[in-house]
Amino acid sequence: MRSVIVVLIVCFCTNLSAQTTKKQYIENFKNLAVDQMKSSGVPASIILGQACLESGYGKSSLTVEGKNHFGIKCHSSWTGEKMYHDDDLKGECFRKYKTDAESFADHSDFLRYNKRYAFLFDLKPTDYKAWAYGLKKAGYATNPQYAESLIKVIEDNELYLYDKGVKIQVSSPIVLEKIEFENFVIQLNRKIHTRNEVKYVIANEGDTFESLAEEFKLTKRQLLKFNDLDKKAEIYAGQELYIKPKKKRSSSNFPIHIAQKGETMQQISQQYAVKLKSLYRYNQMKSGDSPEEGQEVFMRNKMKR
Repeated sequence: MRSVIVVLIVCFCTNLSAQTTKKQYIENFKNLAVDQMKSSGVPASIILGQACLESGYGKSSLTVEGKNHFGIKCHSSWTGEKMYHDDDLKGECFRKYKTDAESFADHSDFLRYNKRYAFLFDLKPTDYKAWAYGLKKAGYATNPQYAESLIKVIEDNELYLYDKGVKIQVSSPIVLEKIEFENFVIQLNRKIHTRNEVKYVIANEGDTFESLAEEFKLTKRQLLKFNDLDKKAEIYAGQELYIKPKKKRSSSNFPIHIAQKGETMQQISQQYAVKLKSLYRYNQMKSGDSPEEGQEVFMRNKMKR
């Protein structure tokens, strides 16, 4: 009888510990989820639910080793750090992050700027069930019961409560896609330009990152990210600013750039609408490195030795 009691106590403590771990994980990341809902439009319940489900409440090897809370794979557009794990196939490439916040922000961007998920942002942000089935429809996961599993996690942990009262700062990304940008002039008489198939505008006197972000239904963070700028950056009249993510390589007409005196890699990145991380990788340079005058900067492929 005594041994039975001991077993029951052990089971009770194990279950209590598991529940504590789940609650602690949600407590740790609920604010990040709400912030991402405000800035991206993805419901906090969906963000937290997917994080719980994909990371096993923070215990998965992807989360422990690379702070990847959402099981996002590399895909061709990824230029950051990588790690490899067995999933549908052996040794698949997954994204690796420096911080948990970076993982949550990338998850939001992954949904918001991927055309196959665009329809989700026209759903009610409090309709977590529609979002869950929408993610399944768009192919976020291969598990045929993914939507049901996600809904169960949300309801078991009452994550839908985090969706209430959140003011979303951006509109559906479909709004911008429906606009015919070429030769289009908005109310402020601002023309939309295109370079390397990426849209950009020219800043006017008095523009700020906040005003431009509001004008184009973006967030300041997104505008800074699109232009490889840090939080301390300031806008000047005549500055070219991209309102869409830059490409990972230049057009085929510009495979190489000859660096000018004092030119930075960020300036070159802006000149060709190519992601700064890609340029560093192609040229085997570290973040913050500058090219020498006359140096050939490779714009499409890694430097050959």
